[in-house]
Amino acid sequence: MVHIILYSIVPILVIMLLGYYSGKTGAFSGDNARVLNKVVLNYALPAALFLSIVKANREMLAVDLKLTLISCVVLIGCFMLVYLVYRYMYRDTMQESAISALISGSPTIGFLGFAVLQPIFSDSASVGLVIAIVAIEVNAIGIPLGLALFNTGEARAREKAAAGTGLTVKKPNPWAPVGKALMEPVAWAPILAVILVLCGLKWPSYLDPSFQLIIGANSSIAVFAAGITLSSVRININGQAVMGSVLKLIVMPLLILIAGIIFRMDPLNLKMLVVCAALPPAFSGIIIASQKNCYVATGTSSLALSTILFMGFCPLWIWITDESLRWFHLV
Repeated sequence: MVHIILYSIVPILVIMLLGYYSGKTGAFSGDNARVLNKVVLNYALPAALFLSIVKANREMLAVDLKLTLISCVVLIGCFMLVYLVYRYMYRDTMQESAISALISGSPTIGFLGFAVLQPIFSDSASVGLVIAIVAIEVNAIGIPLGLALFNTGEARAREKAAAGTGLTVKKPNPWAPVGKALMEPVAWAPILAVILVLCGLKWPSYLDPSFQLIIGANSSIAVFAAGITLSSVRININGQAVMGSVLKLIVMPLLILIAGIIFRMDPLNLKMLVVCAALPPAFSGIIIASQKNCYVATGTSSLALSTILFMGFCPLWIWITDESLRWFHLV
């Protein structure tokens, strides 16, 4: 536990605080953070996902089929759970509930996945595969689903506003974001790598250095940008922010752990997946909230609270997972 805290969690906190300080002192702004996030999402993260997967083989992908199915069902189920909680418990609009789901219903796998998992589980192909699988589910399924719900809510609001005027409002295709998301490098790069592995193509090691330089910037830039983002909004911890942290840090990893034990997942894969599920809310949700100017303050407050609490929940979930695996004789 001391090793995890010192070598994985404390560095994240230090870099995030540095980004927060730089934002508060005016060295960087929220716009700068969005530019840095774009570098991560469009270049550094796709390169990291591609290289980590392409070094695998067909046997590893076959073993991870159970991981893929369980993670997809539970993560998307949790995504919809967050949406329904905010939509019907807090009576939020469809747009606000969709943003809540994009934030608290998804782990920030792209920004913190490698930064957290690599120091804990070493730099192996298995780590890259787990991160890539979760990243594809979050970016290629979760984000389009959230945007589709948001677009539907906007369309209904326009229809309601135009109801008394006799005007007709053209309905946008709510699933258009799906195709758009699949065109993003963070979605198609890991898919391309999986196709290459399935085709049995060997990745030449002399090409690794061409990717490693940009990959090295992935975690550090992402965490630094997160600190800047937190500094650019007013933090207001309220009941909704606390609920978002509970759903993200407790409910999601707990459901993953229960499903993994029931279906007897590989112990190492289960531990990594539980840690992935316990990661703070998705930074991409905050980016979308800022672009849509919807739910920014509460969403960022939930992100800030969850990020701080993650420092304690990460080693706690690793311990709980280890004890659960021993209890059910899976190790």
